[in-house]
Amino acid sequence: MFPLDVFITYTAACLLLVISPGPDNLLAIGRGLSQGKLAALVSGLSSGSGILFHVLAATFGLTLLIQTSIFAFYLVKFIGAAYLIWLGVKVLRAKNLFSLEPATKQPLKTIFSTGFLSAALNPKPGMFVLAFIPQFVNPELGSITAQMIAYGIWFAILTAIGFSLMGVFASQLTHWLQNRPKLVSGLNIGAGLTFITSGLVITTINQR
Repeated sequence: MFPLDVFITYTAACLLLVISPGPDNLLAIGRGLSQGKLAALVSGLSSGSGILFHVLAATFGLTLLIQTSIFAFYLVKFIGAAYLIWLGVKVLRAKNLFSLEPATKQPLKTIFSTGFLSAALNPKPGMFVLAFIPQFVNPELGSITAQMIAYGIWFAILTAIGFSLMGVFASQLTHWLQNRPKLVSGLNIGAGLTFITSGLVITTINQR
């Protein structure tokens, strides 16, 4: 069902997307620095689950509904934007997303839900999935739905693995960063501004 050359091209494109800076991989990196490897893994898995949500939504019509319904589009858009901006303000005020000081660890359930909502409430991945994955689907090779889901699951897996590795690798930098408090503060400010900017960018997305 999946020609090797097409699958390799698709995988390469997905990996480029995974390593592109964004709010979700920043979450995983922050969790790795402040709460360790397990928190980074959970954050990565939650982002992968959020991508999978968009894949299933695109496959079964929710994203199409968002594209065709002005109300649904703006509802999802502004909820997602508000959530990212709220996360950004929270990070800027607390400055503890990237933290090397002993802190009360958040429950893994909270870490997972934050990462999932960050990805699932952002309409950009849904629009991207709907525009990106169908380019690799070939109706002559079988069920379009099955191909969409298979490609989407692979994208979600690569996202989960990539973000988790980023977070785990970041946790190894803890000792190096301990003598660089200004850099850690800068990372928190940069992360907060990234969340806020991502939320503001979402508000500029137009329905197509």
